[in-house]
This record gives sequence, structure tokens and C-alpha cells, in this order.
Amino acid sequence: MPLVTTTEMFKKAYEGGYAVGAFNVNNMEIVQGITEACQELKSPVVLQVSKGARAYANHTYLVKMVEAAIINCPDIPIALHLDHGPDFETCKACIDGGFSSVMIDGSSLPLEENIKLAKQVVDYAHAHGVVVEAELGTLAGVEDDVSVSAEDSSYTRPEDVQEFVEKTGCDSLAIAIGTSHGAYKFKPGTKPQLRFDILEEVEKRLPGFPIVLHGSSSVPQDFVQKINAHGGKMPDAIGIPEEMLREAAKMAVCKINIDSDIRLAITASIREYFDAHPDHFDPRQYLKPARQAVKDMVAHKIKNVLGSDGKA
Repeated sequence: MPLVTTTEMFKKAYEGGYAVGAFNVNNMEIVQGITEACQELKSPVVLQVSKGARAYANHTYLVKMVEAAIINCPDIPIALHLDHGPDFETCKACIDGGFSSVMIDGSSLPLEENIKLAKQVVDYAHAHGVVVEAELGTLAGVEDDVSVSAEDSSYTRPEDVQEFVEKTGCDSLAIAIGTSHGAYKFKPGTKPQLRFDILEEVEKRLPGFPIVLHGSSSVPQDFVQKINAHGGKMPDAIGIPEEMLREAAKMAVCKINIDSDIRLAITASIREYFDAHPDHFDPRQYLKPARQAVKDMVAHKIKNVLGSDGKA
């Protein structure tokens, strides 16, 4: 199965009441762990690459690793997506460089400027058979080059979404309903809460249109505890409750982004391994269980959060 766009997988997800997992990739082990889980569970998947990942691993290496995953996992649809494209030039480079989907993030701009930028990307992408995700509303938190303070974050205004989608022609829309980037999404003692009222209103205004949730890692506490038990310092790391994400997936949300949970799974595994084997120095020794940790975590998300198992 060749690389695909997200159009068909999102249509099926909307109608089927589940979401497709969009997992950030940075190296070979992450790509392998994610796609092996999806292949075994027959789940569609979006492999997404941030600006930071392209700077770290190189665009060509990332594209070729995804091409290898397609060969090794022939039974599942795989989309390659640019996460948080900061400008037209970055989106164009990814469109020209083999991606099947790009996100243009103009969420920090005034509405009209966001519309203008998104429309520019949409026109170029659609002319090249690539789909576009845009964003309205601003998430707090830190992820790679995206850093927004709580004070500067803002919920999506449902009254803006119809105008935005109609004027830009974007294929999916990321909205802000209370999720947050990174592993420190909420202050200790506060109760995480998603604004399902905003999601419901958006769904009414854009019936059948695929919605995306960024910053949706749940920050599993077993990973955090393992990291801290083996020399790490991650106090007060809190994420989005999985039951809230599952509820969103039953509604208009067709794509749920997960990055921090991958990082936590890898880090917890490697810290535990080094404590148990201080004499080991072969990267293959500790990256093999780290890859398995990613695979196990992704399998859990597919079965218990996304509901996308058996939907390939």
C-alpha cells in the first residue's frame, strides 16, 4: 500500500466514531515501534514530523524510514504529515519532498492573517495532491519549537470555524479545547478538563468535518514513576485523562496527536535498563527494549483510546 493522504482514513474515523493516532517520529526505533503495533492491530496511522525532527534527523532520512515502514507494514494505510509547519516555505518543502499531508500553524496570527496563510498553503498543496491541516485557537505548553504560555493560550471560537474552513479550503482543523503540549499540562491539584461544549458547537457548525486534537498525551504515571525511580526528575508531570480523549474520538475528532508519551516510554525504558546493566554500552542493547516500550504504548492507545484497531 503506497503512502496515502488522510482524506479516506478521516472519513471512516468520523463515521465510525474513532480517531486515528498521529504519532511524532524522530528516529528509526520510534518509526518501527509505532508501525509494528499498527500492523499487528490493523490500525491506520499518521506518522508526523515536526520542524525540530527535520532539523534533528534530516528530511530525507525521515522520508526513507517511512518508506521502509510502508514496505514492512503492507496491510495498513500510512500518512506522512508535517506537524506545526511554521510558514509556507516549510510546508512547500515537505509537499515537494514526499509528504502526503502538511499542517500550517498560523494560530498565533490574527484571524484574517491566519486565513490568508492557510489559503496559500492549501492552494499549493491541493495542486500537488497533498492535504492540509490548519489550526484555530492556541494551545499552551512546549513542544519542539512551539512554546506558548498559559496566558497567551486561547480556546477556539466556534463562531470562527465555518468562515475559516470555507475561506481556506483546509481539509482538517486543529482546535483548542483544553489540551496542552508537553508533559506538564496541568498544575498539581487541578482537574484536567476538556471543553466538550466547544467541540459540540464546532461539530454543529461543521457537520462531517474532521477535527484534530493536539497536545493529547496522557503522561502515564507509570512512566513518570519509573523515570524518577531511576535518576530522573519529573515532578508534577500531568496529562490528559484517556477517558476524555476516548470521548472526543467518538465525536468529531478524527486525529489525536501523541508525542510526549512516546518520549516518556523511551526514556523510562532506557533509564531502567542502564540502572540494571551499568556495564552495557551497545546502543542496540538498550534501544531494543525502548522500541518495544513504544510499541506497547501505541498498542495501548489504539485499543483503549483511539478505538482504531481493526479499522485499516
